[in-house]
Amino acid sequence: MKFCLVDRINSLVPGESIQTIKNVSLAEEYLQDHFPGFSVLPGVMMVECLVQSCAWLSRVTDNFQYSTLLLKQARAVKFNNFLKPGQTLEVTATLRSTDVGTAEFMASGTVNGQSAVSARLLLTRQNLADLNPALAENDARLIASMKDLYQQMYSAQP
Repeated sequence: MKFCLVDRINSLVPGESIQTIKNVSLAEEYLQDHFPGFSVLPGVMMVECLVQSCAWLSRVTDNFQYSTLLLKQARAVKFNNFLKPGQTLEVTATLRSTDVGTAEFMASGTVNGQSAVSARLLLTRQNLADLNPALAENDARLIASMKDLYQQMYSAQP
């Protein structure tokens, strides 16, 4: 199962930075057991919020050239605050560098102005057809789907 952990893109400057938000709701099924009586967003989901925000910045920067963006490495990950239902994680990420097939970011998330999570992230960027040319049609479907979702999440685009 895949979770979309970016609710809205507030700003995006291709090749530079992105600001997104994630509203935490008690209705999110992974909160039911984490932790009983004290629901908080799991740390791995906070990191995934950062990863997904960085992936959106990469997609737009690369004009949706790649169908698949995956976390390759997370360094200097720090958790500083809990995130409870009803709270909003505000994510800011900057693109540090790109190379063939990878992009490096600095990302952080705050809750009520207080640091909640931060990390240096390395994402891989590729198309499925690079591994198997028969999957080119899948690439096209994934890219079209991401373009549609982007338009829903970021209404300030040109």
